[in-house]
Amino acid sequence: MANPHTYNDMNASDASEPAGVNPFRSIELLAPAGRMACLHAAVCAGANAVYLGCEDFNARRGADNFTLDTLQEACDYAHLRGVRVYLTLNIAVMPDEAKSALELARQAYRRGVDAFIVQDIGVAAEIVRTLPEARVHISTQMNTHNVDGVRAAAALGARRVTLARELTLAEVAEAAREAHALGLSVETFGHGALCVCYSGQCFMSSLIGGRSANRGMCAQACRLPYTLHNAAVKNALSSEGDHLLSPKDLCTIDMLADLALAGVDSVKVEGRMKSPEYVSTVVGVYRSVLDRLAAAYDAVAASGAAGEDALLAVKRSGEGATEEERRALAEAFSRGFTEGYLKRHRGNDIMSYRRPNNRGVFVGRVVRVDGREARIESSVELHEGDVLEFWTNKGHFAVTLDATVAKRGREYRLDPGRRVAKGDRVFRVRDASLAFQDDPLEPRVGVQAAVRLHIGEPLSITVQARDACVRFEGAAVEAARTKAITPDEVREHTDRLGNTPFRFESLRIELDEGVGLGFSALHKARAQALSMLQDALLKGTRARPLPKAEQKRLSRQPRFGSCRVMAIAANPACARAAKRAGADAVYVPALNLVPGEACSAGQVNAATDATSYPKDRLVVLPVVDKPSMNAEADFDPWRFVDAKSPVMVESLGQLHRALSEGDKVEVGPHVPVTNALTLAALAEAGVSRVWLSPELSLKQIEELGGTSPIPLGLTVAGYQELMVTEHCLLMSQGPCDQRCSMCARRKSPHFLEDRKGYQFQVVTDACGRSHLYNAVRLDATHLACDLIAAGVSAFMVDTTLMNVQQATEAVSRAVHARDIALKGDNRLPKMEGCTTGHLFRGVS
Repeated sequence: MANPHTYNDMNASDASEPAGVNPFRSIELLAPAGRMACLHAAVCAGANAVYLGCEDFNARRGADNFTLDTLQEACDYAHLRGVRVYLTLNIAVMPDEAKSALELARQAYRRGVDAFIVQDIGVAAEIVRTLPEARVHISTQMNTHNVDGVRAAAALGARRVTLARELTLAEVAEAAREAHALGLSVETFGHGALCVCYSGQCFMSSLIGGRSANRGMCAQACRLPYTLHNAAVKNALSSEGDHLLSPKDLCTIDMLADLALAGVDSVKVEGRMKSPEYVSTVVGVYRSVLDRLAAAYDAVAASGAAGEDALLAVKRSGEGATEEERRALAEAFSRGFTEGYLKRHRGNDIMSYRRPNNRGVFVGRVVRVDGREARIESSVELHEGDVLEFWTNKGHFAVTLDATVAKRGREYRLDPGRRVAKGDRVFRVRDASLAFQDDPLEPRVGVQAAVRLHIGEPLSITVQARDACVRFEGAAVEAARTKAITPDEVREHTDRLGNTPFRFESLRIELDEGVGLGFSALHKARAQALSMLQDALLKGTRARPLPKAEQKRLSRQPRFGSCRVMAIAANPACARAAKRAGADAVYVPALNLVPGEACSAGQVNAATDATSYPKDRLVVLPVVDKPSMNAEADFDPWRFVDAKSPVMVESLGQLHRALSEGDKVEVGPHVPVTNALTLAALAEAGVSRVWLSPELSLKQIEELGGTSPIPLGLTVAGYQELMVTEHCLLMSQGPCDQRCSMCARRKSPHFLEDRKGYQFQVVTDACGRSHLYNAVRLDATHLACDLIAAGVSAFMVDTTLMNVQQATEAVSRAVHARDIALKGDNRLPKMEGCTTGHLFRGVS
């Protein structure tokens, strides 16, 4: 067969690996396909499955993507070769888009898509309800980082969960065990770009430039230069480079045995914005290593070992990538490679501080300069079309090699077009020899064929590929009147596959002596047989019937006629100040309830622990509640949540756990609630209040507020959190012992400054995670009348980065705005120097 790596995905009956199955053959290699040529490259390189986007509902809207017409072509191409197709619907879906997103899912399912990768809770629930035969995969954008998230995915009806990229191997294994017990498969990222922020939690691109990462339009603000400052120090703090938010690229080519041991079912290659050459090279290397590991496992199993013992033996054998393969991965694209957090590393070794883009591989240095000509001594063979990057003392620049390059031994002579000096380093960032030659017929599908030509019986051609076998019968075979056909002629005219996706792996001929047959009859019979075979291979994936689903009835509730003012406070002093200023309730992050962890104006301040928090405070769970990777004891935020007490959750996993424990649950803004389907799903689950996404516009809030079955809240004042990172952003000034509760750096305010002088405050918590805040303060309190009219019944003032006086003023302003708005007045002036976020500009 053309692709022997067909992957049989798990379901509830076979989620546990059966004895005797080679785990390296059952691991799915999942490849990106940003366009048709990349799809071809992925399949040719040995991918078991591809993931792609169609139209605008995907997290890589900048890729070429597919239309519904080309999606049919893509599914046929992949399915014919035994490869699955997953459609990405992994963005926050806005109120006016929900219907279109579901219709896209229905039409994509009809055309053969095997699964949908989904972020939006409401869309996922509706696909499960209306397309019961379809498979839903939970996107990494849904922030699944522990067993609670896995259980929530199962309860939602998903068949697979893609884990957060910040998990350790032990955490992956724990999640996988739970997933398999619940009938889910587990997918992890194995190679490609890393986001510094937890996926689905980044608002930096949207709040700075209006392009939402959660909508597939990330402007990659994290790859820009920044300097780290301590507010108590005049100059910027020293660092290895100025790209302080730019991680290296993930590479697990030497950890595939570890991932198999952890129970990973699918290894995902990132890169829907990358070239076919990238896809071909990276997928090809991972395919080769997986196949070698599979062969090594077979050899170990033959000696009597099995299961985990055999996997450990393969791991100890050292079987893995060659130096040539590692070089190929680096030349395909690399910011430098890291194994990420899998081995509990969260320090500077995962970051690419010096450059945010492809660094390629070092090939040599300039050994001599003669006028305009530079001589390079290269450790590898260079080719016409290669792209070299020269690193000089005045920066770096790229040169594409052409036919004028002269070679003598290992020395190459060329005109770089700019001044270089002896000793300058040279990197190759594109290897022309790795160019992918696209042929939409490749790889051809291997077919076993048999031709029967017996006088008096029908002409018969039987063809078989994978589990499909068909036979075409023609007219009865007659004796020759003049010249009899020979076996060689039968073979020659049957084997003319030409412009078909097939190739004969074997061709058996049964031929009576003296048979007379026109060649055209053979041609027609072969064409009919192969057409029948293609239909058989694609059966069940083409023109699928769409079940009729009753339209979901969204309960219409009258808009709430009152409005409460709440405040988030990170220390007791601000909490009590907020209450005195008129706040109806105070919300306290669980991270700040730990003794010694109260923060004032964004910095740890033990003095604020002198008083206690109000007794009626509501606990806010952190966006990430998995164990800490630092050197201290793990922190469990759930210890502050009393049974059946009110709590604000910030992930789907927390929501599932809190509801199962009988708590009164409010959903925070880090769980993207952006459409009526999600509101309906949360209402059915028993959620008491939803705090809306900060990416909604006023018009969109009004659309939701008119029909919402749940009270809606909105943050109207404070500094908005842009991202949450597992890597501590304070480490750029130098490594530390990771004893976060004793960290002296946390006791001073720190901020990142961009090229325009904007300052983004950094707050690190007891778990060593960093929280980056917007440089411009949010204030929408002057819009209180409009917001209440739109259906918002609770305002939140976030005092995290405020002192007591600022918190008092901010809450007082919100209370005053609410009071006059309820009287029908809207006289409160807009605050200078503040932003209204996306209320008027929305997001793209």
